[in-house]
Amino acid sequence: MNANDVILKPVISEKTTELMGINKYVFRVSMKANKLMVSHAVKELFGVQAEKVNVLTVRGKNRRLRFRTGRRSAWKKAIVTLKPGEKIELFEAQ
Repeated sequence: MNANDVILKPVISEKTTELMGINKYVFRVSMKANKLMVSHAVKELFGVQAEKVNVLTVRGKNRRLRFRTGRRSAWKKAIVTLKPGEKIELFEAQ
């Protein structure tokens, strides 16, 4: 898998923008990705060194639309802690 297949998109929410202040960035990643793949992908895409990577699976929720019930898909999220002094400039420009 190349880096663009590992990291799908950033997760932007109130909680994740507060985490950016303490050098933690949150990404939606492939279900097949592991910590090592995410660390290498962050280094390749953004040019920064990851100090620590936490990966967790977010379970899909049950949803209802009128008379039918369905289920959202599960997805995987990675919380990447960068080394002190490093930042991802893409997020800091906002």
